[in-house]
Amino acid sequence: MSLRYALLALLTAGPLTGYDAAKRFGASVGHLWQAPDSQIYPELRKMQKSGLIDGEEVRWGPNSTKTQYRITEEGLADFREWMNTPHGFAPERDAHHLQAAYFEWAEPDEAREILRRHIEHHTSQVQLLTAVRDGIKAATDPAIIRRLAARPTHEHERIIAYKAHTYEGMIARSNSEIEWATRGLDLITELDGPPARQHPPAGLATELG
Repeated sequence: MSLRYALLALLTAGPLTGYDAAKRFGASVGHLWQAPDSQIYPELRKMQKSGLIDGEEVRWGPNSTKTQYRITEEGLADFREWMNTPHGFAPERDAHHLQAAYFEWAEPDEAREILRRHIEHHTSQVQLLTAVRDGIKAATDPAIIRRLAARPTHEHERIIAYKAHTYEGMIARSNSEIEWATRGLDLITELDGPPARQHPPAGLATELG
């Protein structure tokens, strides 16, 4: 997936300024494809030059304007072609699992801390993604409200179901990482004995902090 198609996906729900696109990016497609503002604005300009989107100046405040982008028929055709094309898989670059594969070189307590941080991160992800998934299913999430408003009522069930299904996959992936890291903590104790210093149970550090 490229940033271009993530932005086209956003614009299928309606026109956006560059500012709005960057703001909404992190709350929707940003859960699947992250990009900083410094990449989003230049890509929008490239897409406009390619004819995938149109830009028009709209009033922004009392004395200024911003460019608002709207997907074109050419952009919709390109997005549909991308959507109907199977995509390959990127080469694995997983620093966390690579590090865990060589924990024999780490101090046991430091390896434990690495796994605790892994659990805390994915616990936070599960909480965030679950909240978004539930908002999608209840049609209360701001991104889904905007998208549903742009589509006919008979399409709403399909839109909600596919979005919820995607978030359920991400939730399952984070839960799998939590289970993997928890088993890793048990393995360290089995191989190297109990920790030299006591910690709160994995996953609770964020709450206690």
